[in-house]
Amino acid sequence: MDLNLLGKHALVGGGSKGIGRATAHALAQMGADVTVLARNAETLKECVASLPTRSTQRHGYIAVDMLDRAALTAKVAALLCQRSVQILINNTGGPPAGDALGASEAAFELAFSQHLLSSHALTQLIVPGMRDAAYGRIVNVISTSVKEPIRALGVSNTIRAAVASWSKTLSVELGPLRITVNNVLPGYTKTERLDAIIAARSASRDPLEVERSMLASVPVGRFAEPEEIAEAIAFLCSPAAAYITGINLPVDGGRTLSL
Repeated sequence: MDLNLLGKHALVGGGSKGIGRATAHALAQMGADVTVLARNAETLKECVASLPTRSTQRHGYIAVDMLDRAALTAKVAALLCQRSVQILINNTGGPPAGDALGASEAAFELAFSQHLLSSHALTQLIVPGMRDAAYGRIVNVISTSVKEPIRALGVSNTIRAAVASWSKTLSVELGPLRITVNNVLPGYTKTERLDAIIAARSASRDPLEVERSMLASVPVGRFAEPEEIAEAIAFLCSPAAAYITGINLPVDGGRTLSL
């Protein structure tokens, strides 16, 4: 099985922690040059220093807020002037918890901008280099909510579904260019996002009771480690996954009940 990414360059969103950081590590282990992108320069520097590095690999970082689209496109364009990107991981923190009905218009607009518009801007910048290299992998880290809405995540459910439809459309458009576009749908994963969901559900319940209730819906009986999500993402970025495109891949311990 060809999992070799030597000579490939990956841009990983949300790369300073959680699933993004684990993905950066997995891609570097497979030989890719990795540029991690997030807001905090100090945590990004620490992440880059921790990445596996062979003699030919070059890792780096971009500190920028995904919501500042002008700065985002300017900094990524500057990176592309130095070297193209063959692997794009669209990944950013999810919207706050809450019901859909009570959410403001501003909450939907903010989430749409952060998740879909920023990913679209990055994709538009990076695809020409993928086309020229005849190799491209775009993986969007979304949520199992695109298959089954998650209670009390109204804004997230709505926006994640929009990103999934955008991704499926792109997979058709970019397939002839040897560029694949896929979505990975993490289940309950040990990250700050999971802590926030548990806290939101613990307003009138004991947090341990909330955790037990959540785990009762997971057939394998535990929360995922970020590295387990990262390994699925990394496989989709490899040469071995060249014929896989346009899919939603749940990595959730069997929690999603739909096909």
